[in-house]
Amino acid sequence: MAAEPVNVNEFQELARQSLPKMYYDFFSGGAEDQHTLRENVEAFSRITFHPRILVDVSKIDMSTTVLGFNISSPIMIAPTAMHKLAHPEGEIATARAAAACNTIMVLSFMSTCTVEEVASSCNAVRFLQLYVFKRRDVSAQLVQRAERNGFKAIVLTADTPRLGRREADIKNRMVSPRLKNFEGLISTEVVTDKGSNIEALASGMFDASLSWKDIEWLRSITNLPILIKGVLTCEDAIKAVEVGVSGIIVSNHGARQLDYVPATISALEEVVLAVGGKVPVLFDGGIRRGTDIFKALALGAQAVFIGRPVIYGLAAKGKHGVRRVIEMLKDELEITMALSGCSSVKDISRRHVRTERDRLQSML
Repeated sequence: MAAEPVNVNEFQELARQSLPKMYYDFFSGGAEDQHTLRENVEAFSRITFHPRILVDVSKIDMSTTVLGFNISSPIMIAPTAMHKLAHPEGEIATARAAAACNTIMVLSFMSTCTVEEVASSCNAVRFLQLYVFKRRDVSAQLVQRAERNGFKAIVLTADTPRLGRREADIKNRMVSPRLKNFEGLISTEVVTDKGSNIEALASGMFDASLSWKDIEWLRSITNLPILIKGVLTCEDAIKAVEVGVSGIIVSNHGARQLDYVPATISALEEVVLAVGGKVPVLFDGGIRRGTDIFKALALGAQAVFIGRPVIYGLAAKGKHGVRRVIEMLKDELEITMALSGCSSVKDISRRHVRTERDRLQSML
């Protein structure tokens, strides 16, 4: 029998072996040259630790809160599309793993299980990710269904006026599965002879006119707090605070949209400084190790999201795989905290890491 995976990268390899190439490429791929895709992971390796010794770390507390909800560790599940392509139980398996780990899952707008199916699968705090469609009534209906079914926040993905150019999907002629949330509301059938069926679907449905003033519209259709996902600059961070969002997610969409944007870990501090503590800043992109999570927290993120690692766990071992991925990252974070001299998440500070910029400034 093959040995159990001991880290996220080994789960990725298991997923690659168990998924059809079209689906593995869909989940693992990025935009165009995939420069940012590589950089999202590699940029972490250029941040080093500044650990403190002889601190009492006999008890480590990783628990934290996000929007007032208690979670067991600062690791949440990012919205990723179409989980049934990874495993027949789809988002229900992921939701159950999140509940078992006492953390928050953000359900993708493009999920293969309905809002209602996920809501009734287990008790847990869940958020809904939102794309705004040209047919606003469809987006509004889904938001209201989520609110009725006990979802606790809306995560507006704001970096997708159009879908990024994902060449593997074009080459593989990637086909979208049934998106059950929209059945009876809008047709998700597309016929295209030009490569990716998902790209054709998105260009037909996504509203490219979406702008800051539409946050007002979103507020008018829901009482739930709104988080904005896709912020990479201080200018947009300031704007987000001005329009009154409840939180900001620093994200480059897993490097699937605009290639050559910075790695999210490289953009995080600029956003944190611009926000100045007015709303929580959350982090998404490139997390593969507990050390990565520690670095994001030290640079000012309140918690992190994991996307692809969840899919890899799901593809390899279903609900158990997702749970193992979260537990592995938690265990790694716990060791990193102990060896850095931090007994709680609150103890992790900017002084615990050195970035490339810090090193350059020290040379001046």
